[in-house]
Amino acid sequence: MIDTPTVPACRERDIVDALAAQGYAVVANFLAEPTIVALRREAGRHAAAGELAAAGVGRGGARMERADIRGDRVRWLDDDASVPAERALRDALEALRSAINRELTLGLFEFEGHYAHYAPGAHYARHRDRFRDDDARVLSCVLYLNEGWCDENGGALRLYVDPGSHRDVLPVGGTLAIFLSAQFEHEVLPATRSRWSIAGWFRRRAREQREAAPALLVH
Repeated sequence: MIDTPTVPACRERDIVDALAAQGYAVVANFLAEPTIVALRREAGRHAAAGELAAAGVGRGGARMERADIRGDRVRWLDDDASVPAERALRDALEALRSAINRELTLGLFEFEGHYAHYAPGAHYARHRDRFRDDDARVLSCVLYLNEGWCDENGGALRLYVDPGSHRDVLPVGGTLAIFLSAQFEHEVLPATRSRWSIAGWFRRRAREQREAAPALLVH
């Protein structure tokens, strides 16, 4: 049985304040350890069942597999998840979305995300998470599911925070990294062991929807 944890108000405040001040936040223990363990097991179950697919680059008809650029395998989360740990994740992210909208009025409408598995040696080259012709993705999020991770394992998220400088975030289980999708280039460095996470985006409505019905934006 998985408890449904809520993110403490102070933790939400820390994330909101960090986003307002610097455009990114990194917090440890975003969810309770039993929930992280259950999510990791669920990811492993999907992998064992052959349900993870090679991720691509680009989109639409131009989407292609390029392991030299991006080496993860993914499975998208279900919107109506019946798994208790996934419901706990959704509840925590919804509380965070509401807090961010309330304080920063970003018009975040929904979260989309997927399980991601990087085999040893796999990486994701430096990139931004927003498409040139689509500004719907506002905040990128990565929640790590790994147990007993240490510096020697590698696999950091390298976030380019300023010209000429970066911050490396180790994929320690329970750590959440969240940052402005359009602002920050980032990459995933190779690891010496399998690396598990849930990656996704807080999105706003597509531009044409916002222009047609601006009152529908969620605040």
